[in-house]
Amino acid sequence: MSWIRTHTCGELTINQQSDQVILNGWIATRRDLGGLIFIDLRDRYGITQIVFDESNEEIHSVAEQLRPEYTIGIKGTVLARDKETVNPDMKTGEIEVSVTELIVYSKAKTPPFEIKDGIPTNEEVRLRYRYLDLRRAELQKNLILRSNVYHTIRDFYHQLSFAEVETPVLMKSTPEGARDYLVPSRVNAGKFFALPQSPQTYKQILMVSGFDRYFQIVKCFRDEDLRADRQPEFTQVDVEMSFIDEETIYSIHEELLSRLWKEYLNTDVATPFPRMTYESALKMYGSDKPDLRFDVPIHNLSAQVAGSGFQIFRSTVDKGGEVLSITIPGQGTLGRGALDRLTEKVKSQTGAGGMIFMKCMDGEVSCSVGKFLDEETMRSMADASGAGDGDLVLILAGPAPDVYHQMGGLRLIAGHEFELIDESSTKFLWVTEFPMFEWSKEDLRYYSLHHPFTAPKPEEIPQLESDPASVNARAYDLVLNGNEIGGGSIRIHDSELQQQIFGILGIGPEEAQEKFGFLLDAFSYGAPPHGGIALGLDRIIMLMSGAKSLRDVIAFPKNQKAQSLMDNSPDVVDESQLKELHIQLRPSAVKS
Repeated sequence: MSWIRTHTCGELTINQQSDQVILNGWIATRRDLGGLIFIDLRDRYGITQIVFDESNEEIHSVAEQLRPEYTIGIKGTVLARDKETVNPDMKTGEIEVSVTELIVYSKAKTPPFEIKDGIPTNEEVRLRYRYLDLRRAELQKNLILRSNVYHTIRDFYHQLSFAEVETPVLMKSTPEGARDYLVPSRVNAGKFFALPQSPQTYKQILMVSGFDRYFQIVKCFRDEDLRADRQPEFTQVDVEMSFIDEETIYSIHEELLSRLWKEYLNTDVATPFPRMTYESALKMYGSDKPDLRFDVPIHNLSAQVAGSGFQIFRSTVDKGGEVLSITIPGQGTLGRGALDRLTEKVKSQTGAGGMIFMKCMDGEVSCSVGKFLDEETMRSMADASGAGDGDLVLILAGPAPDVYHQMGGLRLIAGHEFELIDESSTKFLWVTEFPMFEWSKEDLRYYSLHHPFTAPKPEEIPQLESDPASVNARAYDLVLNGNEIGGGSIRIHDSELQQQIFGILGIGPEEAQEKFGFLLDAFSYGAPPHGGIALGLDRIIMLMSGAKSLRDVIAFPKNQKAQSLMDNSPDVVDESQLKELHIQLRPSAVKS
């Protein structure tokens, strides 16, 4: 039997005083004062205090047996609390419900952790008992935010005449398929589907099919090592449009993001978002996703130290490397011990070989390698770093572009270490003009920096044959506070150009036809110019909610070993299932 509630546990106020109500929920806390038993009854809407009075002996005796996380229903009368017991921090804090009837739906074992926000609990335990963890108000708030954001996103695109189209979950594996999740086909022996890392080819074919505006909130899969902001299955807002350019992509999605921030965070976001080329981002901030919440740019000191007496500086510049600095305002008094600890952190987290520092204090400039530098050189280094009196200058030297990435890591470490980051600010940024290709020293071949369907800048197409590394792509990433939250490009819609790009990537005509023949064939029947973007919805919700991990905004996430501890997946399967799928495991896999 179940009682249909009249109210949730988060809505009763003094306006309902004397009303007869029915509540259902879980017992959050219980306080037994002898004649009175107070219980905080919880559902996802909030908490209501209910009271059992010993004047009703039968119900009071049952209430004495109640424990945390029991699921109960109650009927009772809404009463005003005594003034001294009013809780102004709760919507229901002015009232309590005097219970007249009670039903115990189910009992509960003692939970392995307290169901309460802010309680330090081992994350592995939280994931194993995810159904208990999800009772916490913080996680429920995150998931409700996620649900509401879905609704807003769908309304937004529908109002702009986008068609929401579902693409297959079972598809072909790609040439770079080492990170694909593979699915064996029982009816096609020895053949495999792949779970999509992206619906990329399908959405391009939709453009060829005449669906000029497509979107989808879609699950994607990637079999890679995990971090706090990565999951093996993730959700993205996938978008593609025909007959557009980059400006259309930018303006539509600036409007979407500013609407989300205003509606759910009451934050006005200025548009248009600023833009920065990939090269500028790398040289100014050491990252293709710079955090602009603190103004600490990178300075190049190579010209100032090229002929200096310090051998590391001199040899670095002679070999074509760079000497870079950042300036930390007001930290010129930092002691040697703190600087040594910072140096070790930088070495371990960025791979830098070491860190050099300068201090500007009382009109004097000192340097940790000052015995090798004359005063004129040190002053020119300080000037080039934009350092004023009282400031600290941190310096790295090494080959480019590695030293830029290392300095980008040092910049972020310093931002957190010295509390330079304005946590209350919201800094969106478009990063544009990415290189088309990156060269792999290990594989001695080019790889796409984004993906092989990205169009090159039209004026640079002639350079594809003679100097592929110099060609820039019509690609763009959307960055928020140092996090990449989206990426896209204008696509190639010409089959000959697509074949040329495949060739540069080492994908010959036969392989291209085998893997992407369906796309190339589609292009031969009239393909419109098109482009799109994919927004990382999990990451966007994480940033909107202030969560520290994607696992706090996903209902049933995996751990850092791509495992679901709650239901013990992935798991072994019966030999009969493997046989039916025409699969035989290697001995090493059986043992593990």
